[in-house]
Amino acid sequence: MPVIKSAKKKLRKDKKITVENKRLKSILKFTLKQAEKKPTEANIKKAVKVVDKIAKKNVIHKNKASRIKSRLSKKIAGKIQVVKKTQKKSSSKK
Repeated sequence: MPVIKSAKKKLRKDKKITVENKRLKSILKFTLKQAEKKPTEANIKKAVKVVDKIAKKNVIHKNKASRIKSRLSKKIAGKIQVVKKTQKKSSSKK
């Protein structure tokens, strides 16, 4: 245990910060799981918003946030491309 007054204060502060960081990380995991299960545009936008907020607070690194957002955008982009390709094929046959 710390003896110096400033060290005691830092310990108290670190405990509070740790609790907040764990809360934010659990929110991040929950929203990412939702976006993975149902990759709708709304779910992915929500997940990207959460990722940005958490990266801004330095809970996760900015490069990790960028990597997560890239993976999410690939999921939604893939769905849009598949829909567009099927529409083009059906319209070109007519």
